[in-house]
Amino acid sequence: MQNVLCLASFLKICHRNDPNLNECVKRSVDSLKPYLKVGIPTLQIPSCEPLRVPHIEVSQAAGPISIKSTYSDIEIQGGTNVILKSINVDVNNDRVGLKLFFPRLEMTAHYNMNGKILLLSITGNGLARGNWTDIDVIATIQSERYQSQKTGEIHYRVTDIYVDLDVGYASIHLDNLFNGDKILSDAMNLFLNNNWDTVAAEMKPALEQTISELFKTFSNKIYSKYSIDTLLPP
Repeated sequence: MQNVLCLASFLKICHRNDPNLNECVKRSVDSLKPYLKVGIPTLQIPSCEPLRVPHIEVSQAAGPISIKSTYSDIEIQGGTNVILKSINVDVNNDRVGLKLFFPRLEMTAHYNMNGKILLLSITGNGLARGNWTDIDVIATIQSERYQSQKTGEIHYRVTDIYVDLDVGYASIHLDNLFNGDKILSDAMNLFLNNNWDTVAAEMKPALEQTISELFKTFSNKIYSKYSIDTLLPP
């Protein structure tokens, strides 16, 4: 009962046999948005504004881009403005499908980069700043059921996540390219932004993997704390 009351304080309880289950769960997820800005201590979920990501690595050796880059101390603003376009809860197959839209995301990070982009050499390290707009995300979260050894109750656990990301527009600025050579740096930043779609396409797998890990962490924190009968009672 205590878990139910705690959950009900920030999530609307939906019944698994509700003929309008998807609409109910959508309202419930939407009700989480104000809590994401400040964090949810009971779930050990920190503030998501900004969203902090420790590390992203991009390693690409084929196609127009041959590059290895790392991004650390990443901060992303705008994630809590996400719009949940639709959700599909498949109780029988323990699967959830989501369609999300992010109007705008702003990123700062420390980067280290070395390689070639469209036959042009690029090297540098320093501050990276990026903006992404009109981002559509399609995600499928597959779970399995397990019995808690502590309580004997049945819980969900995420086993696999599929994410497809589509960016409407992106821009980026990399400080300290070519050891601080301003002429070369300005030329490369202009080139990157003129060819943003090619660059974004090459970074897409790494970004989708990062989003998958965030979804998995967030979902499993809720699933591990609350049983299926608490989250979706009969």
